[in-house]
Amino acid sequence: MMMASLREDVRVAVKFFIYLQILDFLTTLVGFKLGVPEASPFVRSLMHYGPGFAVAASKIMAVSLAGLCVALNRTHLLRWVNYWYAALIIWNLCTILIA
Repeated sequence: MMMASLREDVRVAVKFFIYLQILDFLTTLVGFKLGVPEASPFVRSLMHYGPGFAVAASKIMAVSLAGLCVALNRTHLLRWVNYWYAALIIWNLCTILIA
């Protein structure tokens, strides 16, 4: 399904999701640089490959699951996940400020 064929509200949710993934990726890497430990067990398990790879792998998984939600017409889940990632980014920024 192409982005142009999606409803406007779904397109906005997908764009917002991608934006939040980029922000989470960047704030997580900054946190690592400042010595903040990773809370996600999935990312922690991949850390031996390097922090960039571990976080990128989690972002690929997240985008894949979002694509599945869109394909299965479960876009309401994507909207809820956007709230979660917005809160997660605030958490990342707080841990960066404390570090």
